Amino acid sequence: MRLNKLTQTAVTALEDIKARDIKVLDVRKLTTFYDFLVIATADSNRQVKALAHHVRDRMKEAGAHVLGLEGEETGEWVLVDCGNIVVHVMQPAVRAHYNLEELWDTSASRRRAKAA
Repeated sequence: MRLNKLTQTAVTALEDIKARDIKVLDVRKLTTFYDFLVIATADSNRQVKALAHHVRDRMKEAGAHVLGLEGEETGEWVLVDCGNIVVHVMQPAVRAHYNLEELWDTSASRRRAKAA
């Protein structure tokens, strides 16, 4: 998948502070709320918050309008809403529990349906 400039900015910002398991999902065919979901894992509350703030700052520098930051209080899952791009930074247990990739990835849904 070819990423647009702002989505690549978000991924690069996550890579800057060593986020793990970064996944970009193109959800344009599934919803009109946003175009891309970026999901990443961080090892601690502190890293989750640092990654979210870094993404927010880099996106603003790139000209994106950051609509909000949610979840900073606990630092287990922070969402950075940049309009057409939504970035989720999660600790491993939270990411495994909610499994956003399976929820939003249509190819995973198709594979699961074929297996059944």
